Order: sequence, then C-alpha cells, then structure tokens
Amino acid sequence: MVVAIDGPAGAGKSTVGRGVARALGYRYLDSGALYRAVALALIEDGGAPAERARAARVDVGDRVKLDGRDVTELIRGPEVSELASKIASMGEVREALLVRQRELVADGDWVAEGRDIGTVVAPEAELKIFLTASPEARAHRRAQELGADWRTVLHDQAIRDAQDSERAHSPLRPAPDAIELDSTDRPAEDVIAQVVGLVREAQRR
Repeated sequence: MVVAIDGPAGAGKSTVGRGVARALGYRYLDSGALYRAVALALIEDGGAPAERARAARVDVGDRVKLDGRDVTELIRGPEVSELASKIASMGEVREALLVRQRELVADGDWVAEGRDIGTVVAPEAELKIFLTASPEARAHRRAQELGADWRTVLHDQAIRDAQDSERAHSPLRPAPDAIELDSTDRPAEDVIAQVVGLVREAQRR
C-alpha cells in the first residue's frame, strides 16, 4: 500500500509522514530529500543537474545518504534548500528522480511525502493526503528548525510557494481524490492519529 502525503513546505509532511510510517510499520520516503541530496552534490562537485540526478546514489529513510555518506543534516541548509527548489523546476531532473521514486514505492508498504506524490509519482496510491497549514504557522515551524527570523522565512516561503505552484513540471496541487487536512492549530500526534485511522479505513475497503 502507498500512502501519499503532499503539501507545501512547513505543513508538517515530514513529521506526519514519519509518524504514520512508524505507527504502521511502513517504509518512509521523503521525496524532497532526493532533490536536496542532488543539490548538495551539485554544490560540492558541480556538473549538469540532470546528470547528477541520474548518477547520484541517494538512500532515504530516517537518515539520508548520498553515495554512502550520511548527509541528513547537510541537506537542510539554506544554500541547499535554495538550489533544491531551483532544480525541482527542471523537467530532466524531475524525470530522473521520478524513475527512482517509482522504483522505490513499487514494492511493499510506503508512506511517501512530497509535492507531487499523489499527482505524479504514485497517482494510484490507495490513500492521498494534502496537508496544509497557514503561512504564518508554516513560517514559524521552519524558522524554529533553522534558528531564523520567522518573518524572513515567511517572505522566502511565499516565493517558494509561488515557484512550486506555478512551475511547468509537476506543480504543487492536491490530487482530485486527496483528503485535505489543515495542521495549523493541531498537535502533530493528532494529525498522525487521524491519518493512521484513514489508512485503516482504506485497508478495510
């Protein structure tokens, strides 16, 4: 079974995705980590983005490894985030990483989160969630992670949201059959429990 969780940055996808995967014993795919790892590879070694996307060996889960090296913390820096957003708009890069993501979720039970899981990567997913939160709540969460001013994060977030929603390749949008959940004023544990319940309902159908 594939559980697809999509939504904008800061909505809580990673926290909810990991929590649901742990609760159900499913494997977890953070698709954004693939783009971030490729961005890190480009920063460190250069090259053409599409070629790096095809050549890089990225292992995802609770930790992220790039060509065998743990880069979990390194890929969360602002420089990597900015470049990851840029290469995510490139069709050849998305195509290369799309192949990798589909290979991963083709076998077994997965919770996969990102911005186009339910619409592009796994449109046949048995359960699709589109997780949202208010821009301010998302900015506060991200600022806390980065140790940055939330107003600066809010400004950068608005730019990223526009890029993600307006890009030609796999724009951010809910799948027609996605269940939309707002996490603005809800504890993560509450959202995780709701999604786990929705998974169990889907399993009974």
